[in-house]
Amino acid sequence: MGQGLRNLEIYRLSLQVSEQGWQIFQTLPKQFQFSIGEQFLSSCDSIGANIAEGYGRFHYKDKIRFYYNARGSLWEAKHWLLLLWKRNFITQQLFETMLQDLEDLGKKLNNFIQKTGKKNVANDQ
Repeated sequence: MGQGLRNLEIYRLSLQVSEQGWQIFQTLPKQFQFSIGEQFLSSCDSIGANIAEGYGRFHYKDKIRFYYNARGSLWEAKHWLLLLWKRNFITQQLFETMLQDLEDLGKKLNNFIQKTGKKNVANDQ
């Protein structure tokens, strides 16, 4: 893995979200790990996976498509996080902390998408 990706702030933040997701997954009763737990963990992990795949693409339109997928996974993670809280699998404090981390990552990801598009559109002209 190249240094560039590991130095990318949104990628590092996505790894933190994945780790938080893993910690939550491990606390779930076994029968729920294989339903809501897997869905939640998969969506958390998919954020970083899509950022990595987009980062490795050559054309900026390909890059942005994967960054949009990462954003979709981020919203899915928020959905599962809300259900985990509503179903009393996590505390309100943990819910609010992770939700804030997802919100922060989402804002940074949106800015990154905008910069990727603007920088490359200018180069195309």
